[in-house]
Amino acid sequence: MTRRVIAQGTFDILHPGHVHYLRDAAALGDELHVIVARRENVTHKRKPVLPDRQRRDMVDALGAVTEAHLGHREDIFVPIERIRPDVIVLGHDQHHDADGISEALAARGIDCEVTRASAREPAYEDELLSTGRIIDRVLEERADGSGRKRDGDRDRSRDEDA
Repeated sequence: MTRRVIAQGTFDILHPGHVHYLRDAAALGDELHVIVARRENVTHKRKPVLPDRQRRDMVDALGAVTEAHLGHREDIFVPIERIRPDVIVLGHDQHHDADGISEALAARGIDCEVTRASAREPAYEDELLSTGRIIDRVLEERADGSGRKRDGDRDRSRDEDA
């Protein structure tokens, strides 16, 4: 019997923390299905920068992932009911209440375990494991406040013509 695992998140800018989370989740079963939150449903933090489909496609390209799905617009449990997981793995620092999710699943007749992935510590001093920190670093390093590129930044227009 195939053991299905679900992981979920925003995945705005993929980083090593996401890869760790998804590998951790994949290790708990035979199939890993990832539900990527739709921009309109993200209310606990800033909205994602990247479009829904792009974020889904990036997650789907990862080797640990069997299939990535966009979340449902009105009811977050619709894809869970369709996939019928054995395990739902929450990120180690996600805001979700595992007990609350377990109760909501039971009320819908979905019998599955809810657990959390392990934390991943940075492998080296300046490794960034947060989308917010990556965005902050990009703004610090690339912008001079005027929106123009700084001296020393690569001219990306040449890359686009190639």
